[in-house]
Amino acid sequence: MIDPRFGRAEYLLMYDEEKNEFTKFDNRDVKNVAHGAGPQTAQKLFDMNPDILITGNGPGGNAAAVLEKAGIKIYTGAGIMTVKEAFDAYKKGELTEI
Repeated sequence: MIDPRFGRAEYLLMYDEEKNEFTKFDNRDVKNVAHGAGPQTAQKLFDMNPDILITGNGPGGNAAAVLEKAGIKIYTGAGIMTVKEAFDAYKKGELTEI
């Protein structure tokens, strides 16, 4: 299931459509961060250089600013979906772009 909380998601999953392969990134180091988990997670995504982010409720203001500067398109509404359901919903245009 996709975690509805962007910044506190335990793992980030990157899908490469060209290679048809997944890569998992551990994000549990933000678990005990009192403030700033979203920007820390956004920085990890920035370093990963994806084209899009599919998430539950979406990142907060500071994290969203980092992602927007990186040119990453953000799609929300996947917080109660499995990864496959979220990807299918994205492909069908059923998620909200922010």
